[in-house]
Amino acid sequence: QVQLVESGGGLVQAGSSLRLSCAASGGTFSSYAMAWFRQAPGKEREFVALISRSGGYTYYADSVRGPFTISRDNAKNTGYLQMNSLKPEDTTVYYCAVSLAALAGRRVPDYLYWGQGTQVTVSS
Repeated sequence: QVQLVESGGGLVQAGSSLRLSCAASGGTFSSYAMAWFRQAPGKEREFVALISRSGGYTYYADSVRGPFTISRDNAKNTGYLQMNSLKPEDTTVYYCAVSLAALAGRRVPDYLYWGQGTQVTVSS
């Protein structure tokens, strides 16, 4: 059983930056592909970015490609999402998730374990 805990969310002004962290325990983090998703109230969970277990491959949703960067530190069992140039439309809850595959896709069912989420609010 893998436990994931996100942190780093908060309230910022448009144009600011935040770095979200996803701390993993209960498993071998380096064995899992990882992704970030986000979900607004009443909407489906939306793919943001993914990274392979080694960190050598990354992929982003078109809406965040450029300002957002996904990374991981397997020695620290932690994944990250650096978010720059934040916009009010980035306001929502962000979730990290891991898959037992070396590289997983962009769909929610591709991921087995999920964190509880961290709120990001961007004011205009």
